[in-house]
Amino acid sequence: MLSKKLEKAFNEQINHEFASSYLYLSMAAYAESENLPGFASWLKLQTKEEMGHAMKLYKFVNERGGRVQLQAIEQPKTEFKSPAGLFEEVLGHERKITSLINKLYEIALEEKDYAAQVMLHWFIEEQVEEEAAASEILETLKIAGEKGHALIMMDRQLARRGQG
Repeated sequence: MLSKKLEKAFNEQINHEFASSYLYLSMAAYAESENLPGFASWLKLQTKEEMGHAMKLYKFVNERGGRVQLQAIEQPKTEFKSPAGLFEEVLGHERKITSLINKLYEIALEEKDYAAQVMLHWFIEEQVEEEAAASEILETLKIAGEKGHALIMMDRQLARRGQG
């Protein structure tokens, strides 16, 4: 059984994960408007991944006898200064989510909820991967530049995500 404090914290994280999904979809729309279909494809996959994270938390709350209470999601940002600017936002957002997951884990520790701690280990590991992926793309954009051939090659590379 989830404590009320932990149930509230899980519901807040569910909201953050849905908001992340919505943000990445907005970023994909921006990328498509900039004729960067590979960037958009990568971001759409990220949208689905974040939705999956929300549903994993949703399922856990229900399995532990809690009640999921969905909250409003704010309109996401829609304009970005450049492809590198876009991935600066991605990396910053993933760092924010890492911080929120860590705070959720701290509450699980305080509440001595071992099942929540075990489940949250998956999210902690996932955030390491999320930050590393965003950082790698951002650093590659900084090295390659954001114009011409290098950007087209990067767009094609990002389009391959999820294809094997």
